[in-house]
This record gives sequence, C-alpha cells and structure tokens, in this order.
Amino acid sequence: MPNSTFKKSNPKTELSKLPKLGMDKKGFVTDFKHYYAHRLGRDEYCRCPNYAYEALSLAVSDRLVERWKQTQKSYRESGCKKAYYLSMEFLMGRSLSNAMLNLGVDDTVTQALYDLGIQIEELIDAEPDAGLGNGGLGRLAACFIDSCATLELPVTGYGLRYEYGMFKQTLDHGNQLEKPDHWLRNGNVWEIERPERTRRIKFGGHTEVQIDEDGNSNVRWLSDHDVLAVPYDTPVPGFENGTVNTLRLWKANATEEFNLQEFNAGDYAESVAKKNTAENITMVLYPNDANENGKALRLQQQYLLASASLQDVVSDWVDIHGEDFTHFAEKNCFQLNDTHPSISVAELMRILVDHHGVEWDDAWEITRKTMAYTNHTLLPEALERWSVNLMQSLLPRLMDIIFEINARFMAEVSAHWPGDNERMRKMSIIEEGHDKQVRMAYLAIVGSFSVNGVAELHSKLLQEGLFKDFYDFWPKKFNNKTNGVTPRRWVAACNPELSELISKTIGDGWVTDLSQLEKLKPFAKDGKFKKAWRQVQLANKQKLKDYIKEETEVDLDINAIFDVQVKRIHEYKRQILNVLHAIHLYDRIKRGDDANWTNRCILIGGKAAPGYVMAKKTIKLINNVAEVINNDPDVGDKLKVVFIPNYRVSAMEKICPGADLSEQISTAGKEASGTGNMKFMMNGALTIGTLDGANIEIREEVGDENFFLFGLTEVEVAQARKDYNPQAIIEQDADLQGVMKLLECSHFNQFEPYIFDDIIGSIKSPHDPWMTIADFRGFIDAQQKVSDAFQDQDNWTRMSILNTASSGKFSTDRTIGEYNSDIWKLK
Repeated sequence: MPNSTFKKSNPKTELSKLPKLGMDKKGFVTDFKHYYAHRLGRDEYCRCPNYAYEALSLAVSDRLVERWKQTQKSYRESGCKKAYYLSMEFLMGRSLSNAMLNLGVDDTVTQALYDLGIQIEELIDAEPDAGLGNGGLGRLAACFIDSCATLELPVTGYGLRYEYGMFKQTLDHGNQLEKPDHWLRNGNVWEIERPERTRRIKFGGHTEVQIDEDGNSNVRWLSDHDVLAVPYDTPVPGFENGTVNTLRLWKANATEEFNLQEFNAGDYAESVAKKNTAENITMVLYPNDANENGKALRLQQQYLLASASLQDVVSDWVDIHGEDFTHFAEKNCFQLNDTHPSISVAELMRILVDHHGVEWDDAWEITRKTMAYTNHTLLPEALERWSVNLMQSLLPRLMDIIFEINARFMAEVSAHWPGDNERMRKMSIIEEGHDKQVRMAYLAIVGSFSVNGVAELHSKLLQEGLFKDFYDFWPKKFNNKTNGVTPRRWVAACNPELSELISKTIGDGWVTDLSQLEKLKPFAKDGKFKKAWRQVQLANKQKLKDYIKEETEVDLDINAIFDVQVKRIHEYKRQILNVLHAIHLYDRIKRGDDANWTNRCILIGGKAAPGYVMAKKTIKLINNVAEVINNDPDVGDKLKVVFIPNYRVSAMEKICPGADLSEQISTAGKEASGTGNMKFMMNGALTIGTLDGANIEIREEVGDENFFLFGLTEVEVAQARKDYNPQAIIEQDADLQGVMKLLECSHFNQFEPYIFDDIIGSIKSPHDPWMTIADFRGFIDAQQKVSDAFQDQDNWTRMSILNTASSGKFSTDRTIGEYNSDIWKLK
C-alpha cells in the first residue's frame, strides 16, 4: 500500500519542525515515565533498577540524538576536513553519568528522580561497563573522543563492537579465572544500528590479473569467505557545547546467517556454522593468540576494523565527489591508535587502486598524506607481526600490495644509503627468514606522514632506539604528543565533592581549561582550605573502604596510607616489586621493627592476559601474600594487602578519588606513558615512581619535592645489564635477604609447593629484563620517605593540593589540541 502521506510531505521540512526536547525537570520526568510505562511496560510494583536505568537512559539519549543530528548536519554542510580515530579499544565505561554531566543536566535529573523516590546512584550502578577495551590504550581512546567533542572537532571514532569484551575476572583460591563479560546481555540503549551502511569484508581466496580492452592490467581479488561489518553508532557529547560526535563500532555478521537446506537435512550445527564463524571475529577482545587459530582471528579483527572503516569514509567521499580523489587528502586524516590498525595503509591502497581506478603513484601519495601513526610501546615483542603465510592465506591481495610497497620503499632506502644492505635488512617491512614476517609497525611508518610517541621520553627512545633508522631517514615525520585524560570523567564526574570544592574556590572554568587549576597553588598554604581538602579526601577514602569491603570482605583503616597500584598485570609494570615491599613490611612487623609505624593498605588490581602465565602467577602471589598478612594477628591494622578483582573503569572511578599514593614503578625505559598516573595526580594522590613514561613530566610539573622518586634511569638500566648480578645484591642487603627467605621457604605457599619458583627464578636471574632486584633498595627507601611524610598530615595535604594544581598539562584537551594543530589541522 503506497504511503501517500509521506509522498505529499517533505520529510526534511517536517523533521526540522519537531519541537526541542525539554531540559528541565518536568521534561525528564515526563519522558522517564513514558519510557518506563510504555516502552518497557513496567509499573510501580517493579523493583528492578535496570528498567529505571534504561528508561532514564532513553530519555537522556533522546536529547543527545537531537544534538547529534544537528552536529552531523553542520559538518556535512560546511564541507570541513574530518579526522578518523581507528582503535581496537574504546574503554568507555558507563555512559549515563557522563552524558548527564556533559549535557549539563546532572543536578536537574538527580532532583527529578529524587522527587519520584529514586536515588540516581542506584541507576548509575545498574549500567554495565561497556566491554570495549582492556587498559590504558582503550581508556585513552575514550578520553580522546571526549575531548574532540568538547573542542568541537569533526572526529569520528572507529572500533569493534565486542560481544563479550575482555573478560570478567574472578578469583579461585587466588588464581585468576576468566568468565565471559556479557555486557550486551540486556542490550545497549546508547547505540543505534545502521544496517544501511553495512560493509562487505573479504577474506581468503586468491588474486587474478585481468587485462582490459585498453591493455591495462587490473588485479581482482576472488575471496572465498566474506563477512559483513554492520555499524552501531554511539553518540559522544562534548561538555555543555551542543556538539555530539560519533563512535562507530563494527559487528561481524555472516553473509548467509542460516542454511535452511542443511537444517532440514538434520545438520543443525552446520546450518548456522557460517553465522557462528563470522560472529567469532567480534566476539571477544584480544583472543588468545598462543595458537594459529587465535592469530588468524586477531588478524581478521584488525582487517575488519580497517576495511570497514576505510570503505565507510571512501563511500561518503564518492557520494559527494564522485571518482575524483584530487582533494581527498586535504579533507581526510586517519589516526592509527597503535599498530593494530596499521593494515589500513595497504587497505586504502587496495580500495583506491582496485575499486576506484586510481593510479598507484597517486594512490600512494594520497595514502601517505592521510595516514598518521601513534606508537604506544617500547617493547619490540608487543609490535604486531604477521607471518607472510598467514597473510597470503587470509588477505592475499593485501599481501601483494605490501610486497609492492616494500619493494618501492627498499629502492628509496637504497638510493639514500647506497650499498648499505644491513640497513635495508633492518628497515624492510618484510623480515626475511625461515618463516617470513610482516612488520606492521614498519608498514605504518612507511605509509604515514606523522609518527608520534606518547611521552617525551618515549618519543626520544623511539627515535634513538626502536625506530632509529626510520628517524634518520625521515626526521620530520617524528613528533611527541604526551598523553592525557579527560577531566570531565576523571575529576568532575568521579570526584564530585572535590570538584565542588575546587569550583567554589577558583570557579568552574577548569573543567574545560585544566590549566586553571594553577590557581589552587596559593591555597596549599591556606589552613581552612587544607582542612576542607582533607575532609573531602577522608570521605572519598571511606567510599573506597566500603567498596573494598563489599568486593573482598577486607576491612581497611581510613587513617592508613591507601597505597594503590591498579593497571594491567605485566612484568614490566613490576607488581612483583610492590609485593616484595609488602613482604618487607610484614617481615619488619614480625621482627618487632615497628617503632614510629605508619599504617598502610596496599591495593593492587588488574587483569592478566589469559595466555600470560607469569602475569597470572603474579596475581596468585599477591593473593597468597595478602591471605597470610591479613590473617596474622600480629599485623592487625598495621598492614593490609588487597587484590581488587575485575578492575575496570567503574572501579577506577571509585579508586582514584580515594588513593593517597599512586604506584608508577615500571622499569625505566619500558612504559610508553601511562595515564593512570595522571588520573591519580588530578585527584590529589602523590606519586612514587621511576623516571619512566609520563612520570618524568609529572615530576617536572609538580616539583621533585612533591614526588617520591626511586630507581635506575633508562641509561643506568642499560649500563647495569652488562654485569647484572641479582644474587650479589641480595647478599649485600639484609632486608632483601629477609624477603627472599620468606619467599623461598614457601611461607606464602606452604600447602602449594613450588608454585612461585618461576617468579623467584625470574627475579634472581641475571637476565631479568625488568631489573626488579636492582631497584629494590631504592624502592624501600622511597617508601620509608612516604611513611614519614604521611605522618605530617598538614604537609601531606599541601603536597596533595599541589599535585592537583600542577596537573593541568595532562588534560586530553591539551593533547588533542596538539594533535589537531600539528597533525590533523581541522577547523
């Protein structure tokens, strides 16, 4: 039946006449009641907070969508240059509280629900964390797109819509267990599916060269198992500015979801086999790649992200400009967040050359002018490498293109350094050998116009070490962009009491201009202000204490130092060094060396990758040590050790406001930047750390007298490796001998013999790359300074205020401003 009404009216005109949604209490109450009763079918007898959360989220989301459509219309009509942020992770956390804050309706909505007899906190806690990331990389990406919207920059985030995210971490006798994190079980009210923008992604098969009637050769990729990438869009609001950008996440679907013939023949599993195989690609973040199937799945994830996103952008271009790509590079920029999306370099070439007939040289010029690469690691083993055999099997056309890119690049290198075969070998995208490998980081460098590190030391070490040959070849490509975090979520939203105190004292301009926190420095000497600051911190410590009690049943003393290390579990982050200090304090208490003691609660949290055996043993050690210490009557409140299970964004929102001390103790020269250190600093925690990553810049900003420094420098680490002898260090340090004795006599694993032998052997090995024993004495001495300083609460509060006041540099608004001025050049 024809829709005559639709034909007679102009839908654009009709839609533009829609009344704006109310931002007052009445408007939210009306919409909340409507969704709760009519969309969700609930009444006053329903006591499940999930439905109230969903009804409120729909009401808030409506107001976001209203501004979202207007923002996208403005971008379209202005014809402005756009940037696209490609990342395997976007660790968004919960959306409701962030959306209310950025819309400026926090107080209005809270009061509206209060009038209905509903506590807003209960609804906020009902929202699951979006399972779209693991750690710093994903949280950084989330902060970046928040700042892009706040700065009103036309930037779209592209990622994958993981069905189960990383995993939910539980503990069984101290061992990490991974359980599915089905964060989408109840749907996601914040996303909008866009099936009309589905993209087809090719895998497998082979390539053929075809000659057209003019004698030109064209390559055709005959794939044999395609999948569909279906986009789901999430609105990303700027802070109180009406701008709402887009995070587009791709879900993998089968081209044929159900085979009726197979089903009717009785082969029920085979009838949905293609559906299951396709959906596996976006099922889990970072599948275990210890086997070939895991490696293939990871490569499929990375290619689906790159191909779907680039097809999306190019399709939009063609819709407006046709097949003319002359000005494509002037209007588009792709930022590759780490090495995972680096296949984008070859994929853009494939799309331009194979699908749009652009000549190779022109396509390469476009690619090199649009791609920008951010490196996030100094660990060579963490850089993506794929075997040529796997690439040829899964992505044969992409492998052809990479071979061609490399051949032309090698010619450039040879022309620059004639006869230097060793340098050519080191710089080749293809690593020769029995099992040839594609060095994806090198592909990203060769195909990008900008390569940046994420802290001053990190960028320096990239240029002097990991990528030295490329820096010598293209020095102008390389630059630094020190990371940051968004102050909206990490102070204004997660620490409302501190935010209120700051705004009452210096105004609220700091929320979008964090450098204004400098105005707090004179108040570090003000007795009345310091008292108010301490009261806020104690209230936050009480909240953290309550959270820890609920999660672990361990009772903390809020007057003790809350000494916190929460981050991904990895040997270079040295949670082991933290445990050695805990054992040292325990040993002192048992020996009666507790005069002038400062009570301490050591809180550790983080997830270990499922296949990372040493990291999982570290978690087990932490829990065993905690079990002994927390149940020893001689210890009491003097010392507590807690492992916080299932560390995630919503947990960090409770942890960082309540921390006194932030542990950033990685081996110097191993941490690219770190962003947890910045969150803690903004909330007034003091840092104990090495000269690594952004610690260096934090110390420069706050002053060395307000930072607890220890450990070898990056240069000293390199020097010490030459004749490193951990056993000799142990023999010369009585405190360290006591710690090692407790470990080696199985004091913490009396009924589980030998389980920590690998850890003991690792830290005692002269080949230990993390130099844990070398930094033990410096760490213990620095921690004693912490204990002494904490006893003078007036001076500790002064230092806490100065840390917050000095944190202005570490806002992602500053970071994104630099990305834009130096790389993207958006208006």
